[in-house]
Order: sequence, then C-alpha cells, then structure tokens
Amino acid sequence: MLNPRITAQARFDTPLGPMTAAATDAGLAGLWFDGQAHHPGALDVPIDPGQRWLMAAGASLSRYFRGQRDPLRGLALDLHGTPFQRAVWQALQAVPSGSTSSYARIARQAGSPAAVRAAGAAVGRNPVSVLVPCHRVLGSNGSLTGYAGGLERKRALLRHERVAID
Repeated sequence: MLNPRITAQARFDTPLGPMTAAATDAGLAGLWFDGQAHHPGALDVPIDPGQRWLMAAGASLSRYFRGQRDPLRGLALDLHGTPFQRAVWQALQAVPSGSTSSYARIARQAGSPAAVRAAGAAVGRNPVSVLVPCHRVLGSNGSLTGYAGGLERKRALLRHERVAID
C-alpha cells in the first residue's frame, strides 16, 4: 500500500544496488531496491534529493553501510499501512543490529501472537527496506526465508551485521 502523501523521491546507490526513496512532508515513506517485490514502480512525484527526509534517509543509509549503530537517528518515518502492519514494522525496528528475530516473536510483539502468517505478510510488505530491518527476521528454525529484495541481499545484509548464517 503506497503512502498517498508522497511528495518527493530520490535515488541512492548502495553496495547492494540502487534504491529509490520516497518521502512525505512528515518523514520517509518508502525505500526499495530496484526490482524488489512490492516495488511501487515509477513514482509520479518530483525528484528532490534535497528534501529534508530524503537527505536524512541518505545519511541513514550511509551510516548503516559504514557499520554504525542507530542508522535511524534523525530520520522520521511516515509508514502507510493497516494498524497491524504498522505494529509489525514497529516491532522490526526493535530488533537490534547483529541480532535476528522470528515471525512468531514479531507477531507477539505486534500484539497478535496467533497471527504468525499475517506478521510474515506484513514483514514482506515493509515499505522501508534495510532501515526498517525486515532482513533480520528468520524462520522459526533459523532458516533464511523470503526477502522482498532477494535472498542474496538478505544474506549480504546479515553478513554485514556479522550475523552467523548457514
């Protein structure tokens, strides 16, 4: 579900490929790798890399890829989704760098312990890749499971955070 209040976009080059960022006047609304699942496609808003939240997103991505903690510092998010999706995305933000979680744990943290599949769907629809760390969610047996940006990117992000994976 694309945030209808998006007013500006920018492109960022990252070590894992180009990304498109979208922002509203209230914060970052989207961040997608080219070709990832649920990418909104061409956005009908101006390209404005100087927009406040897009500049903050670029700085956050730089901090993340330099290995610094707290990449969201100074970045407001304006995520558009159902109340449950937003609760899941909030739970994702609580998973620290270098750690992982499970879909069941995320469902519990979002207030619906029985909604594991729904939590998985909400994780998959996370509109802000990398910075809202859906890549840190693994299957209950610790296996790598789907990632909208592709499993190779998920593996690379986890390695970047020094998470031991098979």
